[in-house]
Amino acid sequence: MRARLAVAGALLAATATVPTAHAGPAAPAADTVTVDPRGTLAADGTVTLSGTYRCADDSAGPVFVSSTLVQGTHSAGIGGTQAVCDGQVRPWTNSAVVKDPAYRPGPAQVQAALMQLVATGPLGTPTPDFTVEQDRDITLG
Repeated sequence: MRARLAVAGALLAATATVPTAHAGPAAPAADTVTVDPRGTLAADGTVTLSGTYRCADDSAGPVFVSSTLVQGTHSAGIGGTQAVCDGQVRPWTNSAVVKDPAYRPGPAQVQAALMQLVATGPLGTPTPDFTVEQDRDITLG
């Protein structure tokens, strides 16, 4: 009897790992956002940050890639690119002119996020919903 149970258990374990032809559709790709390790700083104070993102669903409202640059005690939002939510990995680039106080070449941190504007409340006022975030140390130059 034990031998039968052991064989049945082994067969069950083996068949549980075999993919079937009738498997359902693949699960949608998870939302992601990345930040490139270098940002640019132009002579006029224009900061440009970049990376990649992936989002699968914008049915609840438009999705944006937001980014914030932090250096020392200074922090500023750098642009906001509207995302195309089709499950594909896509590049993003955000730029802004920041003059006072100016950023300097060297180490900095970037906080990037996918932010969806979702209509809530009785008046349908949009509120931000941050679906995924990444903090990264970069070199600004």
